[in-house]
Amino acid sequence: MSTPATEPDKHAEQGEHSDRLRALAEAHDAAGLEQYVEQLSPGDAARAMSRLTADERDEVLTTLRPQDAAELLENLPEAQAADLLEHLPPEQAAAIVDQMRSDDQVDLLEEVQPEQAEAILARMAPEEAADVRRLRQYPPDSAGGLMITEYLAFREDTTVGEVIEELGRRRELADVEVQYLYVVDARDRLVGVLRLRDLLFSPRDWPIAQIMIRNPLSVPAEAELDALREFFEQHDFLGVPVVDAEGRLIGVVLRDAVEQALAERADADSLKRQGIVTGEELRTMPLIERSRRRLAWLSINIVLNLIAASVIAMFQDTLSAVIALAVFLPIISDMSGCSGNQAVAVSLRELSLGLIQPRDFWRVVWHEIRVGLINGLVLGLLIALVAWSWKGNPWLGLVVGLALAVNTVIAVLIGGTIPLILRALKKDPALASGPILTTVTDMCGFFLVLGLATLMLPYLTQNTPA
Repeated sequence: MSTPATEPDKHAEQGEHSDRLRALAEAHDAAGLEQYVEQLSPGDAARAMSRLTADERDEVLTTLRPQDAAELLENLPEAQAADLLEHLPPEQAAAIVDQMRSDDQVDLLEEVQPEQAEAILARMAPEEAADVRRLRQYPPDSAGGLMITEYLAFREDTTVGEVIEELGRRRELADVEVQYLYVVDARDRLVGVLRLRDLLFSPRDWPIAQIMIRNPLSVPAEAELDALREFFEQHDFLGVPVVDAEGRLIGVVLRDAVEQALAERADADSLKRQGIVTGEELRTMPLIERSRRRLAWLSINIVLNLIAASVIAMFQDTLSAVIALAVFLPIISDMSGCSGNQAVAVSLRELSLGLIQPRDFWRVVWHEIRVGLINGLVLGLLIALVAWSWKGNPWLGLVVGLALAVNTVIAVLIGGTIPLILRALKKDPALASGPILTTVTDMCGFFLVLGLATLMLPYLTQNTPA
């Protein structure tokens, strides 16, 4: 039985992968490089490529056959794949992109600089480039933006035998999840779906109109991501045909594409709430670019923190007189922030699902103020008892407990409503809600604690140990 690799072993293994890729590329051993890349997991391939220099990564891609290079890029994170593609001459990049599935082509070129993307499209096969340009017209998280154009459609009078022969000729679709065949009329309007099982067990001379499923379900090209999620929740399909306004079949959306888009949206929203606002960062990117991306948020955040800190400076005499307050300031700030973030998460989810709109502002206020009052009273009572037990001063418990209770109500009101206000202002609620919430709850929390303490200073100091 083999023993698990230790952490140093894993690092050494990654070094071996990159060394092997480098050696095979320098030897221009396309067959050996293809075989080695095939045995790497997507994670190993991504890490091994990241350890190479820019020139070495280019050499790996140009040594591989275009179809093998395309497969490698498809297994890498989009940001890393785009970074690799941008360093190649447009002719070589186009040859690789030509070998990709249509949805992967669109996703990858969306990550590439516009000028480079146009140069690649200009050198791609005309039919492939036309498909990509058409798909890029749709929003990325719509049925049109997620669909693939690799599908098989036949006219109603086509025979079973003719369809089977065509399947034998279309070997390039072997890597695409073809579970259904589609039937269209003379104007390419979707009229039926043909299951492979029915096709294989029907007489060869039958027209497929006899065995097709009529009036199949479909989605419009403009269908949004949440509508697609609901469709696949209601139907156990691997894919659904996409039609235009005239009912013409233009593509197929696969279930796994919708699931991946939902996961990516959730990750993007999470990153935005953490202040990562300018796209994916990779350590293979230029140093200045990486620094600029991070400073875009940090420079704003330092200003917000200075504003919150200025409230403490206003009450420095009170804080000096009752040092115990310094212990509770971060607790109240953090607990209120957590309550507010819960409200932000609920509003963002309901906005994404279309359950609320900016016009529902007062309804959200009513729902949040009730839960804020309950949670604020419970949390305030708990921290008041802790403060009283610790210092033996009930007035200290009253100050910190009341401050936390009031600040919790403020936090949930802000957290619940600020996404609606930002949406009404045409701003991204996932991007700005977090910083606004944090700053306001910090300022209010500090002001409430120190303001109440200033009013009750004689009671706080009479029993406070020296």
